[in-house]
Amino acid sequence: MDKLLSDIRACEICKANLPLGPRPVVSANREAKIVIIGQAPGTKVHASGIPWDDASGKQLRKWLDITDELFYDETKIAIVPMGFCYPGKGKSGDLPPRPECAPLWHEPLFDGMPNLKSIILIGQYAQKYYLKNTIKKNLTETVRAYQEYLPTYFPLPHPSPRNRFWLTKNPWFQDQVVPILQQKIKEIII
Repeated sequence: MDKLLSDIRACEICKANLPLGPRPVVSANREAKIVIIGQAPGTKVHASGIPWDDASGKQLRKWLDITDELFYDETKIAIVPMGFCYPGKGKSGDLPPRPECAPLWHEPLFDGMPNLKSIILIGQYAQKYYLKNTIKKNLTETVRAYQEYLPTYFPLPHPSPRNRFWLTKNPWFQDQVVPILQQKIKEIII
């Protein structure tokens, strides 16, 4: 696993397409029981090199009901984005994750984590990649149907502050889904 992580952190496969240059951000360990798959690092995470080191990460840890220490304990939780580097700015937020990362690195990472019990899929990119033809017509319907994907996958919306409108419009997520998510996390790692 150490060699694989070193190779990922040294990756420059899409260097020419990265406005801030390559800085792959990943956290994994052979003993991890949960993997969190998000989109790609934002500028703050690119600068710090610490996954989910931003407002989205704070909200995600609230949803999971875990401390920062537990969240960053890579023997419990692996953090593997769809794109490992900051992809750049688009018209309405960051660009999509670079398409090279997941096909190149996800399978070897997962092969190196034999104790995985759950994969948390955050946002449409992770859900489309992993749920394939079982994905629903949109992210809302996929998250609403989360029980269909258990025990392997748990689809979530992105915890970005930009998603406040979605969260306000879909109170069932906080009321019904988050408690089940917290229960599953406790059953697996606490």
